Amino acid sequence: MTDRDNVIHVKTYAFAIRVVNAYRFLCNSQQEYVLSKQMLRSGTAIGALVAEVHHAQSSADFLNKMNIALKEANETSYWLSLLKDTGYLEIEQYDSIAKDCNEIIALLVSIVKSMKNNLGR
Repeated sequence: MTDRDNVIHVKTYAFAIRVVNAYRFLCNSQQEYVLSKQMLRSGTAIGALVAEVHHAQSSADFLNKMNIALKEANETSYWLSLLKDTGYLEIEQYDSIAKDCNEIIALLVSIVKSMKNNLGR
């Protein structure tokens, strides 16, 4: 299986690109640097962690990295909500990127639950 065939990899990479573009927009157009930097950090970490699982040393290592990716996705969701509720993101901008983030969260929850069941945890 190639990375292009791996749905979670494709979605998290595309999401990271959206996060980088949102960060640029927030810095350049909104002059917002603190919250957007947090969003950038956590939003790009999701895909990086998913990429790392291709070389996980064990099933437990795989599960650990996916759990951390899920935590980063939840954190990103928080920053996106905060940016919306403080007026830095318009509702349309928020809805679009938050939808992608929520899809990733759902996929990661499914992967983590499945892996836990397979490991008997």
